[in-house]
Amino acid sequence: MTDWTPPSRRVPKQRAIVDRRALTEQMNDLVNEHGEKARMPVIAALREAMDAGRAELADRLLKKPSAGHDCTAGHAFLVDQVIRVIHDYVTEHVYPVHNRTAAERLAILAVGGYGRAEMAPHSDIDIAFITPMKRAPWCEQVIEAMLYVLWDLGLKVGHSSRTIADTMKMARDDLTIRTALLEGRLVWGDQATYEELRQRFWKDVVRGSEKLFLTQKLDERNQRHKRMGDSRYVVEPNVKEGKGGLRDLQTLYWIGKYTHRVDSAAQLVDVGLFTNAEYRGFRRAEGFLLAVRCHMHVLTDRPEDRLTFDLQRQVAERMNFADRPGKSAVERFMQYYFMQAKRVGSLTGVFLSHLEEESSKSKIRSGFFAGWSQKRRELKGYMVEGGRLRAPGDDWFAKDPVRLVEIFQLAEAEGLEIHPETMRQTDRDSKLINAAIRKDARANALFLDLLGGRNDPETALRWMNEAGVFGRFVPDFGRVNAQMQFDMYHHYTVDEHTIRAIGLLSQIERGLLDKDHPRATREIHKVSSRRALYVAVLLHDIAKGRGGDHSVLGAEVAHKLCPRFGLDAKETDLVAWLILQHLLMSSTAQKRDLTDPKTIEDFVGEVQNLDRLRNLAILTAVDIRAVGPGTWNSWKGQLLGELYDASQELMRLGHKRHGRAERVAAKKAATTELLGEKSHLVVQAGDILTDAYWIAEPEDIIAKNLIQYEEARRIKDHLSIHCEVDEERGATLVSVIAPDHPGLFYRMAGGIHLAGANIIDARIHTASNGYAIDNFLVQDLHAKPFREETQISRLKEGIRKALLGQGELVPKLAARPLNHARAKAFNVAPHVNFDNSASNHFTVIEVSARDRPALLNRLAHALYKANLIVQSAHITEYGETAVDTFYVTDLTGAKVLVAERLAEIEKALLEAASDRKQRLLEDA
Repeated sequence: MTDWTPPSRRVPKQRAIVDRRALTEQMNDLVNEHGEKARMPVIAALREAMDAGRAELADRLLKKPSAGHDCTAGHAFLVDQVIRVIHDYVTEHVYPVHNRTAAERLAILAVGGYGRAEMAPHSDIDIAFITPMKRAPWCEQVIEAMLYVLWDLGLKVGHSSRTIADTMKMARDDLTIRTALLEGRLVWGDQATYEELRQRFWKDVVRGSEKLFLTQKLDERNQRHKRMGDSRYVVEPNVKEGKGGLRDLQTLYWIGKYTHRVDSAAQLVDVGLFTNAEYRGFRRAEGFLLAVRCHMHVLTDRPEDRLTFDLQRQVAERMNFADRPGKSAVERFMQYYFMQAKRVGSLTGVFLSHLEEESSKSKIRSGFFAGWSQKRRELKGYMVEGGRLRAPGDDWFAKDPVRLVEIFQLAEAEGLEIHPETMRQTDRDSKLINAAIRKDARANALFLDLLGGRNDPETALRWMNEAGVFGRFVPDFGRVNAQMQFDMYHHYTVDEHTIRAIGLLSQIERGLLDKDHPRATREIHKVSSRRALYVAVLLHDIAKGRGGDHSVLGAEVAHKLCPRFGLDAKETDLVAWLILQHLLMSSTAQKRDLTDPKTIEDFVGEVQNLDRLRNLAILTAVDIRAVGPGTWNSWKGQLLGELYDASQELMRLGHKRHGRAERVAAKKAATTELLGEKSHLVVQAGDILTDAYWIAEPEDIIAKNLIQYEEARRIKDHLSIHCEVDEERGATLVSVIAPDHPGLFYRMAGGIHLAGANIIDARIHTASNGYAIDNFLVQDLHAKPFREETQISRLKEGIRKALLGQGELVPKLAARPLNHARAKAFNVAPHVNFDNSASNHFTVIEVSARDRPALLNRLAHALYKANLIVQSAHITEYGETAVDTFYVTDLTGAKVLVAERLAEIEKALLEAASDRKQRLLEDA
């Protein structure tokens, strides 16, 4: 419990917020005027005062948008004054007592965030009503009357009403109550009762429980971090509860206060837990985070703590962040936000290291630090104690700044942690890294050893980044430090994404991800230079935020950095090429038809050799997986594997590869073997299915199609819909066989979407006898296959109704919500690209637009209206953006080459891809 300076002492121009004396006089006047019926006028006057105070504070926040401490203290002051007025009104006019007994004493405490005087505009008001002994009826009446007034004002009040003895008993048993009381301060009422409570709290509750409190608070913090994503660098952070947020700073203060009885964060310096510079960092981070939270509450008019994409733009504008070349205002704002979150992490390490030092001085070790060995040994001049690497002196890094790199390399190589006190030194001394150190051959060799470490380079690099050493040693990396990518696809900042990708590469090399990445696990040991691969992963996004193509700019950075790191000319060229083309493989696999020979030929023409292919495949895998949870799935793995195998075959066999006729014959032979006793179906259907069908479809799907085709011919309406989970492809295979008719594809797409499924791949075939044989791969909204019987039934019913024209398809699609409700925060301008060189037989049309359920249906409908025949469709999602690729011909089976015709198609597709729902309804 505290005796620190109340908010009233720290808030300027208080009467402009609320004038308690004038408000009290107004209450008295209302009682004199209305007598027993004064309650409603009193509440109206209080509400008017609250509204005026909030408006004043909101106006101050706009004028000083970073003044988080002023804003939160101002709101606490406003509530203080209102509670005091309410208390006096109730005790003087509603339940007056002229000569109170010893039991008729009441202290009103602000606890929790309100006690700390950190109240955002819509924070809860946490109050404790304390009586010295069993409550007298008068106390109960006053408490009840005050609460009803507060509730009538529309305030969210968290309250408790206890005696001093009950409070002590509950505080000993409940960590939450103990923490709330730790910040308790007297708002109004009986001073003696508060002082007794305060003294007993420190004597009966805190004394002897300091280590237990520390252990419980750190465990509570760790559990909270896990719930919030366990990273400071998630792109929609929780300002209050997330890692690196306000709650982490508050946890430091709670622990410091509990163990050292400080009354303010400033006193953490006096007891040696922070330096003056660190405390200034504490206040700067806290003030900024408080300001952000206040802006969010004002904008949403509710207690919103998650900094969502739509709020990020608005808060950035309110806090006066502006666009800069290559970086938008919102990206600059979020970069600053993550820099503060990073500072919070550094402060936490420093803080806990001091507590550890204090604990190590005692003979008996228990609680959080129990079992830590203090036996020391020396390692290359460093001290190793308790599994931690420690610098032997305060001037260790000043004597040789190369040690700022060496210590992280040693920690990785030896499987050691770095002592938090030494982390503090590296942070402080990181400025010693200058141009000479960056060019130092030994420093670069150590860095390269760390980057490609055999144990856990990810963790060591993250420590290096937290300490500020990484960005100073590799300034290009420093430029992307804490830089977010303002979209829904990337889950982390650029530096966090890169470090995670390096960690994944290390795990693949160590065989820890062989189940998900068997090919990469096998091929990584065959690359020509493992260190070149690690450097390529490090640099693949190094030029983001500079304006221009980050792949091209990143390749230029590689040519500059690789020789400095010690790579030879051949390795440097490989790294530069990998960065230049690091999106090529994923783009080809997900957006192009891998059964079209031209796709493979063009890809191999760019890759050229097997070593590049191996490196690119591994880089692609870790890049996709490091984007965030769920971005890697078996379908993407399947596509990349098919592209890799087909490319490897072409490189190996070259012109000796089998021609079209041989490939068709091989497919028929394989399908015949699969069908067994039904092998006659291959002969029966062989002539009516084109070579394109046999080449495009895998033999397992062909076998299923032929059995289904036989069944479809026997059905009365000749419509057969078959659905089954395809575990290997990570999707549900939906095969539809029916008599072909115009618009079949767009209707099927609409029916599938209405069933709640996303199409990720589609192949459309027409047999010579007029039957359509269409195969779709679909997933649910979580990129998983449809498995449940109810889901399968819904799929079949949706397709059947769509094909039979039962119900109005387009209005129903228009009414469905976005796959991602947050997508509205982004401006995604539709774009259409035509490529007549990507295929020998088809025009390839690529459409990118905001993702929504009706998109594929609308695009397919536009193609149908444009008299185009769709051969295959490939659908890729990048967060809020969908990229749909179609292989098409005109009605004669030829490519579309005339410029005027292409312009007409582009206009129709752009209109279909627009966000205007009214357009959908008009076409119904």
